[in-house]
Amino acid sequence: MQTTATTTQKAMDIITIIDYRCVSCFLKTYRRLFEKFNVSRDDQELFLVAFRKILEGKPNDSHPIIQAELNRAFCQILKADDPFACEKQHSNRMALTLYEQWKPKVLASDNPFDLALRLSIAGNIMDYGANNHFDVHDTIDKVLNTSFAIDHSELLKYKIEKAKRILFLGDNAGEIVFDKLFIETIKHSEVYYAVKSAPVLNDATMADAKEVGLDSVAKVISNGYDAPSTILSKCNNDFLELYHAADLIISKGQGNFEGLVNEKDSRIFFLLMVKCDVIAELLNVEKGGFVVYNNK
Repeated sequence: MQTTATTTQKAMDIITIIDYRCVSCFLKTYRRLFEKFNVSRDDQELFLVAFRKILEGKPNDSHPIIQAELNRAFCQILKADDPFACEKQHSNRMALTLYEQWKPKVLASDNPFDLALRLSIAGNIMDYGANNHFDVHDTIDKVLNTSFAIDHSELLKYKIEKAKRILFLGDNAGEIVFDKLFIETIKHSEVYYAVKSAPVLNDATMADAKEVGLDSVAKVISNGYDAPSTILSKCNNDFLELYHAADLIISKGQGNFEGLVNEKDSRIFFLLMVKCDVIAELLNVEKGGFVVYNNK
């Protein structure tokens, strides 16, 4: 049998349109899961063979679609339904504590919209797919004392005021609590909030949304697909009907950005923290920057 190192190197040697840095990031995520679940050497080998086959078989697919395939393969081999369940529960509890601390500050702020928006973007740091650890408090401090790397926030505020129906595309567990605070702050009568249809990385599902009470401030729906993104060609008809009917679409996180950036849709505003060099180069901003971006 080949060694794990040999199989890993073969996975890294795949020549596709996939950025090599993304392949490395994929591998890092699953190596952390190997350690977390004490995965046997044989099962590691089995997954890494599947890893290579998935990347070879989908050279033209987007990174989120590949992640969905990798997640399914890992869950099948490990017989695990939700590898990040503990991390998601911890993130939701942590964010709910912060919510109680920050809600009165938002209400008392001279500019509640700006503060709630910044907190929503700060919540994007809660990403176990990208990192094994993060500091939410430090990120909040940075977002409150830093200019946005791309700042279309005034246009976003204007569009929210004019929109009859808003579709909010959620990202990670924990992060969704900060989105809840933002939705409460804008006081819009018709907001739909989309989550993933099944567990993938630490992305929020319907269970997470209900756990944090998001369904009390928005109509929570599933997008019908289990990628860490919004891939319109894979979403169900109910979601697509709402998507096309929305006057404004607020897209959270890098995964949703990857899935929708090529849509060239002026309704979409991307809210994210730039957490990798690939996205930083695409947006022409520094890694670690905070972004409110409308692809006009």
